[in-house]
Amino acid sequence: MSSNVAIQFVDKQHWLDGVADSLQPAIAETFQAGGIVGQKVKNFLHGTWLGHPLHSVLTDVPIGAWTAALVLDAIDEIGGRERLAEAADTAVTVGVIGAVGSALAGLTDWAHTDGSARRVGITHGLLNASALALYTTSLVCRRRGDRRAGRGFAALGFLISSAAAYLGGHLVYGEKIGVDHTAGQKLPDEFTPVVAEAELGEGELRRVEADGVPVLLARQGGRIYAIAETCSHLGGPLAEGTLEDASVRCPWHSSRFALEDGRVIEGPSVHAQPCFEVRVHDGQIEVRAANR
Repeated sequence: MSSNVAIQFVDKQHWLDGVADSLQPAIAETFQAGGIVGQKVKNFLHGTWLGHPLHSVLTDVPIGAWTAALVLDAIDEIGGRERLAEAADTAVTVGVIGAVGSALAGLTDWAHTDGSARRVGITHGLLNASALALYTTSLVCRRRGDRRAGRGFAALGFLISSAAAYLGGHLVYGEKIGVDHTAGQKLPDEFTPVVAEAELGEGELRRVEADGVPVLLARQGGRIYAIAETCSHLGGPLAEGTLEDASVRCPWHSSRFALEDGRVIEGPSVHAQPCFEVRVHDGQIEVRAANR
């Protein structure tokens, strides 16, 4: 089965939508029930504090640890050295712990996906959960002295986690999940007129363009702000969002950005919005790329 066929096969499994329809609201309700603390935990798991998806960082832990365990198990099988066996067990344990953290972060990110990305994402998660169960079983066997069975469960877990990793790569490179959707925009270096000042009312969000780049203008407290209009999370239209205390909330997945500097206040986005300097010249609002 080629890689494209594999992705197409997963995408056709519409029964997964039923599972997702139940699971995604449950995740959202869990964080909402936690109030401010729940939102802080959610932001942490997304990686808003890191400026990078936390899930992709944590995935390196189980992948690296379980790869090391595979090598150590192979050498132990050949030579039967006790220290290598202990090291393999430790690597499996580290991988299990890392996989739990990675799963929590990944599940938090997945809760904001839809369509093909949602189906591929839940398959990715189910495969990783299966790998985690196999590695946990491997640890139990090792503790009971059945190293041969422990190595077998670990080897099977490695194969399944590798398949899950492939789907994870497709989510990033194929579905653009976790990437900055404002990347590549060429912001104007010189002040560029975008709209007459009189056309932007107090408390208004407005989409304009500066040399073909979508720009969000907002006026609040007599001050005019300008940031990229395309949400960095999944490309949502910020002009259709809501203005909240010198910040804007995306209408698609509720990411909230400060108008002052574009920083992420609330996830799921982890990437700050590009900002513009603003001036009014001859009755026209003009913008240019801010120094970042």
